[in-house]
Amino acid sequence: MTRFIYDTATSFTGWIADSDHSLQWLFDVPGGTEPDPELLPPTDALIVEGSSTYEWILRESDLVDHPEKWHELFGTRRTFVFTSRNLPVPEGADVTFVSGPVTGVLSEIRDAAGESDVWIVGGGELAAQFYDAGALDEIALSIAPVALTSGAPLFPRRVESDRLRLVEARQVGQFARLRFVVDAPRVGPAGD
Repeated sequence: MTRFIYDTATSFTGWIADSDHSLQWLFDVPGGTEPDPELLPPTDALIVEGSSTYEWILRESDLVDHPEKWHELFGTRRTFVFTSRNLPVPEGADVTFVSGPVTGVLSEIRDAAGESDVWIVGGGELAAQFYDAGALDEIALSIAPVALTSGAPLFPRRVESDRLRLVEARQVGQFARLRFVVDAPRVGPAGD
């Protein structure tokens, strides 16, 4: 059964990108450029990300001019990118551009995933839209020993503790790895 998993690295102050939309702070952490293979999405996972993440990866790894690097990073995984702009695609990459709210393309993403998991790897607001749509099953965080003062928030929604259940907490190099299952909202008795 397909699971929707928001998997991201974050500063311990709750920012996933700095105020310049950069992830360089993450790669400066020892082990940040070479994540534990066990933390990578399965080879059949469908990847979903926002345009800021996609553009940063293209730029920082020079993927348009060196498309072979795309395959080193993503393999043959299909990638959906939420954007309202025309963006380049590295030669041979399986990238689908979509726009608008998550609810408008959720069935297309589910169909494309088949039985595979969907990994939301970039964009706190994007992951929060999956949560709002009732299509977020797990949140996996790699918390870096970094404090940022502003940037892109980890998850710009209020979520109470009755919706998140901690299922894993461990150290992975310099990162604290936490995994939460997202539980369905509790429904009270009729009339509540």
